[in-house]
Amino acid sequence: MSSAAQAKTLDKNGEEITTVGFERFGFDCEVSLDVLRSLYLRRHYVVPANKTDAATEAKEDEEDKFHLYQSKSIYYPDSHSISYTTLSRFPPVKLLPPSERKRILVTGGAGFVGSHLVDRLMILGHDVTVLDNFFTGSKTTVSHWIGHPNFEMVRHDVVEPFMIECDQIYHLACPASPPHYQFNAVKTIKTSFMGTLNMLGLAKRTKARFLITSTSEVYGDPEVHPQHEDYWGHVNPIGPRACYDEGKRVAETLTYGFQRQDGVDVRVARIFNTYGPRMNPADGRVVSNFIVQALKGEDMTVYGDGKQTRSFQYIHDLVDGLIALMNSSESRPVNIGNGDEFTIGEFAELVRDIVEKVQAEDGVKRPKRVNIVYQPIPTDDPQKRRPDTTRAKETLDWQPRWSIRMGLEEMVRYYKSKMEEGSL
Repeated sequence: MSSAAQAKTLDKNGEEITTVGFERFGFDCEVSLDVLRSLYLRRHYVVPANKTDAATEAKEDEEDKFHLYQSKSIYYPDSHSISYTTLSRFPPVKLLPPSERKRILVTGGAGFVGSHLVDRLMILGHDVTVLDNFFTGSKTTVSHWIGHPNFEMVRHDVVEPFMIECDQIYHLACPASPPHYQFNAVKTIKTSFMGTLNMLGLAKRTKARFLITSTSEVYGDPEVHPQHEDYWGHVNPIGPRACYDEGKRVAETLTYGFQRQDGVDVRVARIFNTYGPRMNPADGRVVSNFIVQALKGEDMTVYGDGKQTRSFQYIHDLVDGLIALMNSSESRPVNIGNGDEFTIGEFAELVRDIVEKVQAEDGVKRPKRVNIVYQPIPTDDPQKRRPDTTRAKETLDWQPRWSIRMGLEEMVRYYKSKMEEGSL
């Protein structure tokens, strides 16, 4: 395992984090942090091909109690090729009685957020079906579960109806980064509307509980700060971001239409900026951009003057919030985000410092310190974004545990390992 996995992870109060999740609303979602890390921080498919390195790898495996659950694929550095194999053994999952085991559908389950949610639900012992068309998602994010009796992955576009029996639906399917959702604006808004319509229809037929992951983008460029759930937003309906912003707004409208008209049991999570391992490094988001640029020794690009603000939450906090909301009785929209606010300029400097810290700990020498450069700001980019999470604290007993520094260090190590194994 990497040194990150061996180091202590401290929360905002200085207390060590050894598990994520909790038992709340009759649903136990607590799992070991080390088990989750074994699914994304360890090198999954790169084993050195030469004997010396193979012996070193074997020794590391003996010291790593999770090595049994990893792929034994071989990487050949000379030809930059990989010989894939299946897992030797699946990660351990909880053995639940049939009365407690839920049939859970996760749309967009091969994406960044979806894959972490799938990991948690699988380890907890539930039956999980992933629906994804792999436009932005990747099979590699959930490949460690393929073949497991509790897991099924289906290549499917949610704009087409899908029939299955299920107890809960987490509807995450939709491209969420500007380069991806602007690539085909009509397809994006079609996914938001038709995809949500189809999944709500499925929830109506099966009487499943339905959770949609909406977004802080429904608030647009807000005139209220921080943003609370009763704020209606300030959105440009015809701008380049409108396909996503208005798509999510109409998806919320549709969700509550099904609740009022057909009695569907719905939950709406408004997700604020989230970061963590498995973020697509090419998706144009500020966190992944900064980290990859700094690791490669390239100039870090800040758009605008760097004074616009954002708040960032770590992926494990988000998954905690989604599971808590799904299993609670709260049917109003709920903001899920971190209230710690940074200017983009401050955040760039923080990322640079953490990358330098990780490189120094691993003995990596930098030829020079990376610079921070400024470029024109994109159209309709919001100036401020910070959630008011009072509702989540009061109704879900949820609040973020991960500090920005601890989450960033883990993400830096993830990207660094991906670069070392040749997959980034």
